[in-house]
Amino acid sequence: MANNTSQHILSTSANLLGFCLFVITSLHISNYSKESILDELTTIIALLLILSCLLSFYSIRTSDLNKERRLEVTAEYLFISAILGIITIIIFMAINIIK
Repeated sequence: MANNTSQHILSTSANLLGFCLFVITSLHISNYSKESILDELTTIIALLLILSCLLSFYSIRTSDLNKERRLEVTAEYLFISAILGIITIIIFMAINIIK
C-alpha cells in the first residue's frame, strides 16, 4: 500500500455518514424537512460519503498500485466535498437558530 490515507477516509467517512443519518432523522422527526432543503442536501452529502467509503475500501483491497492511487485520490476528493457540504449544513443550522 503506497499511502495510508484510504484507511483514515474509510473510518471517518463511515462516522460522518452516521452524523448525516442523524441529521436527516432529526429533521423528519421535527417536521422541519418540509420547510427546508437541509434534508436533501444532507442526503447528497451522505451519498458522497458512501461513495468515498466504497472507493477507499476498494483502494485498500486492490493490488494494482495505479488503480489504488486513482481510487484513493477520487475518495479524497469526494470526502473533501462531503466535508464542505457538512460545513454548509452547520452554517444553515446556525443561521436558523439565530433567527
